[in-house]
Amino acid sequence: MSINWPRFTELVRSHHRFLLTSHIRPDCDALGSELGMAGVLEALGKDVIIVNAQATPPNLAFIDPDKKLKTLGVDVEPFHLEGVEVLMVLDTSAWAQLGTMAEVVRSTKAHTAILDHHQGEDDMGAELFKDRTAEATGRLVVEAAHHLGVKLTPAMAMPLFAAIATDTGWFRFNSTSELTMRYAGDLIEAGAVPSQIYAALYEQDSLARLQLRGRILARTKTELEGRLAHTAVLKEDFEATGALPSDTEDVINLTLGIAGTEAAVILVEQPAGGFKISFRSRTPKVNCNEIAALFGGGGHKAAAGAFSNAPFAEAQAQVLDAVRKAMR
Repeated sequence: MSINWPRFTELVRSHHRFLLTSHIRPDCDALGSELGMAGVLEALGKDVIIVNAQATPPNLAFIDPDKKLKTLGVDVEPFHLEGVEVLMVLDTSAWAQLGTMAEVVRSTKAHTAILDHHQGEDDMGAELFKDRTAEATGRLVVEAAHHLGVKLTPAMAMPLFAAIATDTGWFRFNSTSELTMRYAGDLIEAGAVPSQIYAALYEQDSLARLQLRGRILARTKTELEGRLAHTAVLKEDFEATGALPSDTEDVINLTLGIAGTEAAVILVEQPAGGFKISFRSRTPKVNCNEIAALFGGGGHKAAAGAFSNAPFAEAQAQVLDAVRKAMR
């Protein structure tokens, strides 16, 4: 699906007050896309507010130096959002991914639009601007800036570079293309400093985060002659190390470093109960999006996520059975 950019620019130019939101457990693509889009809209003289259902993880706070990211129920209440003209959802097309912002989307009188790159979508009654071939929603925001005639600034470039770099595994995933590198170059030219962004993301670990990763890696197992790697994070791990749920971000990719591994799964127990499930694949035979869909989730062929409220043993057995079937 290609994006109808003339219609997108018409929508933006014909409205003034915008609300931006994204998915729960926000990552750099979600946050960076919101901040980049806010910068683009503000450059056009628009009134913009960013509100998410969950707070920005501490390890990603660097992406928002001006504290533009607000949390529903903490910084902003639903009645504060009643006057917006356009509610734009970025980096998700799924109701379940909106958390408490889902009710805001359902009840809003604003025109609702989605800018996303994930496979599949729910019927959210929104105008859809989607490109499933894009490696990151951050890239779509860069394209939006070009179509709207907005010159990228350092404040836009930093979060957008972080969005694209993280969703491509720092440009090592198969989703990275020649076009990806061109946009990355544009963002560097606009003021993004890759070394600073990398250091903020990967060279600021707390001792608790390192200890948590040690427990996760120690629990890793392989099967199917080493082609499948899986592990888990339990509440007791967070309690023992003092680490945060956000400290599990990207740890699944470490398991793909095992020679011969084609797919990986991690279950992360959540503070409020249930398990966040992440799937990764580096073989066309394993479509992570299709497997995640079996558990009400989704994403991409090579990376996807879902959620289970089942007890650990049951959730793990169900997930691993589904992955094994896909790998046979």
